[in-house]
Amino acid sequence: MNIFRAGAAFAACVCACPTAFGAPSFDFDFTPGGNAAGGPAYTRVRGFGFEPANGHQFSVRVPEGNYAVTLRFAESREPRIVNVLAEQRRLMLENVPVGMATERTILVNVRVPELAALPENATGGTRVALKAREVGSLSWDDKLSIEIDSSDAKLRSLHIAPVDLPTLYLAGDSTVTDQAESPSASWGQMLPRFFGADIVVANHAESGETLKSFVTELRLDKLLSTLKRGDWVMVQFGHNDQKTQWPQTYAEAATTYRSWLRTYVAEVRRRGATPLLVTSPERRNFDEHGRIVPTLADYAEAMRAVAREESVALIDLNPQSVRFYEALGPEVSPRAFADEGRDKTHHNEYGAHALARMVIEGLRAADPKLTAGLESHVAADAGHFDASHPTPPDTKTP
Repeated sequence: MNIFRAGAAFAACVCACPTAFGAPSFDFDFTPGGNAAGGPAYTRVRGFGFEPANGHQFSVRVPEGNYAVTLRFAESREPRIVNVLAEQRRLMLENVPVGMATERTILVNVRVPELAALPENATGGTRVALKAREVGSLSWDDKLSIEIDSSDAKLRSLHIAPVDLPTLYLAGDSTVTDQAESPSASWGQMLPRFFGADIVVANHAESGETLKSFVTELRLDKLLSTLKRGDWVMVQFGHNDQKTQWPQTYAEAATTYRSWLRTYVAEVRRRGATPLLVTSPERRNFDEHGRIVPTLADYAEAMRAVAREESVALIDLNPQSVRFYEALGPEVSPRAFADEGRDKTHHNEYGAHALARMVIEGLRAADPKLTAGLESHVAADAGHFDASHPTPPDTKTP
């Protein structure tokens, strides 16, 4: 995915109004034909503005929660193509043509690391144990951040309002998390683009996480603290759980890994929400015959077994990823991975985009009796994806 950055100069009109949800709504007007450099820098006192580090990202300080963000683009003589990212590079809108005056609404989840105070004599913590790289990140701050990626589209106005809508939560590791720096990316941060404007995607995944550490660092507590009846949780772990060199978080596929998965399933169901299990994408290790050498097969099979035994919807991403890598072949497949292909586990924007489409196909293929209707929220323009016949990496999307 090619990223272009443009902005809009800020006009003085801003309105913050109370709503029934307790959080305020905001209206911002932008002068057409300007650029980000003409707008005010974000400060905590002002509570809104362009981030001074890059000038193309507009942020608004808001309470934790889900928000509908309506973007109105100015009319232009020639059609422009717009991508919209939110928070830490979550893909919200992709390749939207903007010629006539255009309005689009996206749904954005904002969270902070704090948890509610504990009752007297209760044990536990009141804050997620963030890694050093997460402190101050767009995933965990008290701002809603929007980035307009376009060749020349102009934003006329921005309306932000809290909403109470169904939410899809993601729990997982680095292959799911919102990666901070382009061109690295994960399927989790591409996923919002493939759902409609009637469901929020809240990505709680983080690099290095395992089923155990996600609990001990209070990440699962944080996720469960806002989980509501009727929501969904996709769970994907395995890459780090199998590391015997990490003895405190190692989980054997045949025993503890399965038990921890059952704990997640039970905690989600206890709150009236629906769990979905996602097998981990494979690593890119080819043999001399151009076939992928499996490194996660035991964990994928363990997850399938738990899904069968607990009647949980399964998205079997692992074999889909293998088909994708083998279809590209040993020479081309590195172009779907981070660090210019030197990384064999993590993906770039092209690879992550393809994996997100595989997740959507896996959702469509899952037992509809177990998905609680999640597939009905897939965007009308999500399209279909055949992992055995992907478009090459030099195209904008796989």
